[in-house]
Amino acid sequence: MTRSIRADAVLIQAVIAGALSFAHLHDLAAAAGQSGWKAWAYPVSVDLLLVAAWRRLRTGGTSLAWSWFLIALVASLGANVATAGFLDLEHPPAWLRFSVAGWPALAFLGGTLLAHQPTPRTEPEPVSAPAPERPEPSAAAVPEVSPDAPEITPPVPALALPEAAPAVPPALIDHARKVAADHRARTGYDIDTATLRARLGVPEALATAIVTQLA
Repeated sequence: MTRSIRADAVLIQAVIAGALSFAHLHDLAAAAGQSGWKAWAYPVSVDLLLVAAWRRLRTGGTSLAWSWFLIALVASLGANVATAGFLDLEHPPAWLRFSVAGWPALAFLGGTLLAHQPTPRTEPEPVSAPAPERPEPSAAAVPEVSPDAPEITPPVPALALPEAAPAVPPALIDHARKVAADHRARTGYDIDTATLRARLGVPEALATAIVTQLA
């Protein structure tokens, strides 16, 4: 119940603040010589540029997005201050008429640049590590047979040494941890060897060694 009341209060506050800012921008545009529907279009243009810049900042803040966000914010705050009696709206200065008349071109340029700005990549490209060389097992020594012995001792068969685990570079381990954390955040389960091998593009033996170190 308390959460619902808070949400309603925030919504009402946002509507009141938006309506006041909208009216101030309209009054300023009308005082600067913009009449009819053109005076009502100025508040919409300023607010849309402010929202577009904010959305671009949420998806990856850049200097371009910050610049247009500050331009739209200054335009909105300037209209609120100007209509509070700091300017004679009956006889607006020339710089105010110039600013209002040039705003459509400025807003169109800002909206176009924000719309065509590429979104930065958040996940690095998978790193492919070369397969490490495996040491060849050495043959066991065959005992020598004495010539005086009555029987010939059969040779001892060669024993295969256990396969050594491949060495994993630290940089690949760090990248694998990021991939595993992203997989768990999206699915809720730990990443398996097959999925990790496909994401990293490494051999099965190396993927198994990485999963062992991530456990």
